[in-house]
Amino acid sequence: MNKFTSAIKVLVVDDQPLIVEELCEFLESSGYRCVPCESSRQALDCFNKDPEIALVLCDLHMPELDGIQLVQELQQLAGKHRVFEAIMLTGQADKQDVIKALRAGIADYYQKPIDLDELLEGLQRQEVALQERQKNLQLGQLNQKLQFLSESINDLYQDLDKVRRPPAAGRSAGPAEQPGEGEVIEIPAIFNQLSPRQLDVARLVGKGQTNYQIACELGITENTVKLYVSQVLRLTHMHNRTQLALALSPSNSGFGQRVTAH
Repeated sequence: MNKFTSAIKVLVVDDQPLIVEELCEFLESSGYRCVPCESSRQALDCFNKDPEIALVLCDLHMPELDGIQLVQELQQLAGKHRVFEAIMLTGQADKQDVIKALRAGIADYYQKPIDLDELLEGLQRQEVALQERQKNLQLGQLNQKLQFLSESINDLYQDLDKVRRPPAAGRSAGPAEQPGEGEVIEIPAIFNQLSPRQLDVARLVGKGQTNYQIACELGITENTVKLYVSQVLRLTHMHNRTQLALALSPSNSGFGQRVTAH
C-alpha cells in the first residue's frame, strides 16, 4: 500500500533548532514534506522561492519578526494569487496574543509542549480548508477570463454587424475621426485588411491616445483595447504603437492610398 504524501509543503519556523527538527521528523513520517527554518528572515526567503509551501507552522515569540509579523509579511508576498494557512505555536497562552494572531489571519494555535497527534489533526483540517480556498481562487480567475472573453466576443459581433450593414446615406465618420465633407484621408494600404473596430482603435492610437482614453471613447474595456491593438500590430506586421502611430501620420504618405470619406 502506498504511503500518503501531501501535495503541499509545510514551512516549520522556530528559533529553537530542536523543536524544528522534532516537528519536521514527525510531520514527514505522517506524509508531509517540510521546509525547516530557524528564523523569520529565512522563512520569508524560503516561502518566496518555493510556491509549493502552503501551510505554515510558526512560533509566536522569535527574534526580529515574531510569528504574527512573519505571517503578515508572508501575506504581502502571497498577494492575491497565492493562498496559504498558518498555525501559531506558543509557550504562553496569553489571551491578547491569541486574539491578535487570529485577527491577523492565523487559522489556529497550539500551546507548547505540543501534543503532536493533536497538531497533526489540526494541520489536516487546515489542508482541507486550504484546498477549498485554492479552488475558489481558481474559479475567480476563470470567471475573470470568461468575462474578458465574453466582452471581446461581443465587440467582435458588433464589428461583424457593421461590416454586413449597408452604409447609410449621409452617415457620419466613426468615433476615431469626423472629417468634413469631401475631405480626403490618407490611409496606408496595409490597413485595408482591418475590421472597422480595429481601424477605429488604430486611428486613435495614431492620435496618441492611451488605452484608457480609447476605451472611454469607444465604450469598451481597456483589456479589449489591448486585444485590438495586439491584433492590429500582428495584421500590419508592426512592432509597437510608435510604428503604428507613424504609419498613420498625415506626413507619411509615401506608401499610402487616398480614401475619400463619405
